Amino acid sequence: MTTETTDRVGIEPRIAVHELAPQGYRAVLGLEKYVASVVDPVVFELVKLRASMINGCSFCVDMHSRDASRAGEDSRRLFAVAAWREAPFFTRRERAALALTDAMTRLGEHGVPDDVWEEAAAVWSEEELANLILAIGTINLWNRLAITSHTPPPLTV
Repeated sequence: MTTETTDRVGIEPRIAVHELAPQGYRAVLGLEKYVASVVDPVVFELVKLRASMINGCSFCVDMHSRDASRAGEDSRRLFAVAAWREAPFFTRRERAALALTDAMTRLGEHGVPDDVWEEAAAVWSEEELANLILAIGTINLWNRLAITSHTPPPLTV
């Protein structure tokens, strides 16, 4: 290891959920596979990256930014996900998905605001919305699992 990698301070993993609760973990993987098969792949990566940024999940931010990059996503758009409201790089459908992601991830006592829902419903069909809701819920579950278990991103890839 280089000095650069050994000098980094990281978190120590707490628990290996995938080993201790394999059936539950496989169930979440099954939901992930389902939503990956029915949600637009570009939107899916943007949603996963945005929720992971909001939740502060370093494992998922690292993984989803690398996955999107490998799939050909432009780095400017990936970086702009952090400030998507001010960025000119996203379509109306992507913006609606990102707004819904923000609202669902930061779900407050009043739930998803009507204006966010109405914009999403204006550009996504009901079936697409149902699948998008499942996708946003799934990444939020992954974030909570990784953060709680202290799953760090790999230092090398």
